[in-house]
Amino acid sequence: MTNTKMAEQMRSGAGFVAALDQSGGSTPKALGLYGIGADAFSSDEEMYDLIHQMRSRIAQSPAFTGEKVVGAILFEKTMDRDIAGLPAPSYLWQKRGVVPFLKVDQGLADSADDAKLMKPIVGLDALLDRAVAKGIFGTKMRSVIDGANPAGVAAIVAQQFEIGKLILGHGLIPIIEPEVTISITDKAAAEDLLLAELTKQLDALDDSQDVMLKLTLPETANHYKSLVDHPRVMQVVALSGGYSRDEANARLAQNTGVIASFSRALSEGLSAQQSDAEFDAMLAATIDSIYQASVAG
Repeated sequence: MTNTKMAEQMRSGAGFVAALDQSGGSTPKALGLYGIGADAFSSDEEMYDLIHQMRSRIAQSPAFTGEKVVGAILFEKTMDRDIAGLPAPSYLWQKRGVVPFLKVDQGLADSADDAKLMKPIVGLDALLDRAVAKGIFGTKMRSVIDGANPAGVAAIVAQQFEIGKLILGHGLIPIIEPEVTISITDKAAAEDLLLAELTKQLDALDDSQDVMLKLTLPETANHYKSLVDHPRVMQVVALSGGYSRDEANARLAQNTGVIASFSRALSEGLSAQQSDAEFDAMLAATIDSIYQASVAG
């Protein structure tokens, strides 16, 4: 069964997970970094066409294969579109050997207790049914920790696992993503709280419930090693969180068993103005650098 092969690939962690899931709020910024200004589109539809062209270009680039990119996280509109004549998830798995994931959250609620929980996810069951039908393997959902506040951290992790169990019920593997903001002064203390809350929730899962974790690169190397080794954790992936690619790679290499799941650091240096040869060479070098950091641990 395909899912078994996908699960084996994700457990092996011989590579990294590409995050191609910028949504409405972050799309203009992603396009801007890619060399396409806001004057290039006059509607959301045109904007999403342009970001899909960028994602399709990345997905079809020769270096973008399961040899180094074990998985890719897609935005819902990408899941619903085609790449090279195939539905995007099918193209990734069948043609590139890359396991497809889907971003399912609908953004962040207002801050409370130094934390931004996820907004209620409207229509989640129907979205998960569609994802299963399209061959998606797992999901990703993000919330944000802005301080070492025990109440906030506990609320974030509890919400992530509550929705995660619903996702597991659909036969999908959830990526739990409680991002710790890299600029906060009490980041290390927040990471201590996060480790404790994640451990508590993981210990309460039963033997059939495996999850993945997507975590900010920690202040102390191997801070999350016990999570990497936890029997209910299929894989721990790291977000770049605003670190430059070089710093993200350097931090990643110090964390044994953690692999990358970078978005901005993946597309850094890519431009709509590059020729295909220039684009492919830049992306190949980027993929190789993130891959080397992922397998260094």
